[in-house]
Amino acid sequence: MSEPVANGAAENNGPTFAVEKIYVKDVSFEAPGAPQVFTEQGQPNLEMNLNQRVQRVADNLFEVELGVTLSCKLAEKTIYLVEVRQAGLFGLGGFDDQTLDAMLGVHCPNILYPYARQTVSDLITAGGFPPFLLQPINFEALYAEGLRQRAAQQDLAGTETAGNA
Repeated sequence: MSEPVANGAAENNGPTFAVEKIYVKDVSFEAPGAPQVFTEQGQPNLEMNLNQRVQRVADNLFEVELGVTLSCKLAEKTIYLVEVRQAGLFGLGGFDDQTLDAMLGVHCPNILYPYARQTVSDLITAGGFPPFLLQPINFEALYAEGLRQRAAQQDLAGTETAGNA
């Protein structure tokens, strides 16, 4: 006896998510002190900056861009600087605004980050430096902090307006 087949149309009525394309949008590697820097000794200082940009491309199509900048310094000298802008096109449909915002702020960066991490590692190694692996990032915590900051700014803006009325 065969099982009944679910109606495909009924399945598509809920929210949809699809990874359409993942690509490197921009990349830069600089080793301004090479080759002398390879002979210097000391404990390097690493600093990482992370940013994100979301752009609506079409009705249910969004570009999410994850920017990673990693600088390595020894004393005040820059040993190397890596900048990677990893991007992806994501199809998202049927989500309420709050869930859509969370998908774009948490789920999409979680998909992009391993690609950015690999590109950063490859660039550093190709530059003649020891391999470096970026540690995992909790995008959910970053998103929650961003929501808290936005709420605080709205509260502050509301307080200022009330005080000036």
